[in-house]
Order: sequence, then C-alpha cells, then structure tokens
Amino acid sequence: MSTPTPASTYSDCVSSLRTSLTLLESSVETLGTGVQDFPRLASILKTVRHYELIPHPTLSAAEASLRDEIGPFVTLLLDRADKHLDRQARRIETLKARAELNAGRLSHLPDNTNGQQGKSRGGGNYGKGGRPLSGEAGGLRVKVVRQRKEALKYSVERLEMEVQQKERELRMRLERT
Repeated sequence: MSTPTPASTYSDCVSSLRTSLTLLESSVETLGTGVQDFPRLASILKTVRHYELIPHPTLSAAEASLRDEIGPFVTLLLDRADKHLDRQARRIETLKARAELNAGRLSHLPDNTNGQQGKSRGGGNYGKGGRPLSGEAGGLRVKVVRQRKEALKYSVERLEMEVQQKERELRMRLERT
C-alpha cells in the first residue's frame, strides 16, 4: 500500500472541485432557463375576485336590463302557451261531444239477442245502401263503433293529461320569473 503524496491528493481535490463547479454551473443554467418565464406566469395565474369589483347598483341595473330585454319574449311565449292550452281544451270538448254523440247513437241500436232486426233506418244495423245487415255483419258494425268509442275515450283522457302537463309547466315557468 502506497500512501498518496500531498500534491496528488490536492490535485485530485481540485479536479473534483472543478467537476462539481461545472455540474453546479450547468444546473444553475438549466434552472435559470426554467424560471425565466416565472414573472409572466405569475401575472397570468394571479387570481382576481371580479365579484368584488362590480358595485351593487351596477349589478341591479344589469339585471333590470336583462329583465326588460327578455320580458317581452317571456310574455310572448306565455301567450302562445295560453293559446295552445285553449286549443287543446276546445279539442277535448269536441272529442267529448263526439264521444257523447256516439254513445247516444250506440244506445239507440236495438239488441240483437232475440234475433230481430230494427225496422227504422236510424235504429237498426244497416249497410251503406240502406239494406239491413245480417247478424254477423251487424255485430261487426257494433264492435267497430264500440272500438271507436273506446279510442275516443282514450284520446280524451290523453288530451286531458297533456293539458294538465302544460298547465304544470306553465305554472313552473311563472314561478321562475
């Protein structure tokens, strides 16, 4: 084992120090390029509380302006909804009247249980030419009329439900404004 001389030890220390300094300089340079844009990023990312900058009267004026701008359109839409509801109500009444008329017509049809046909045109089962229909054809006619009656009842119920839905939507819109 040889003992190192002090000159070689010093030269090794100096070269190691120079290498460390070089690495440190390159690290500082890399770090400098990394934070070079930091002041601009800080100003960009700075948070600003805008709600504190708007005074209450300005905010109230903006709300009033928006209300004035949107108000006529809301009124127009509500008028349209009212007209549509009125049309639907008239349609329901028309369908109810038709259903009652058909029910009245059906109630005037004679019973075919005893095998007799009605004698008058309004009271019996007659075809297009005014001739009495046979028992089977008359039964089919009655069945068709009953099916129509059921369809009309269903239509009336559906329209009533639509009117109720529209009324609910209208109430909700009115409550929001």
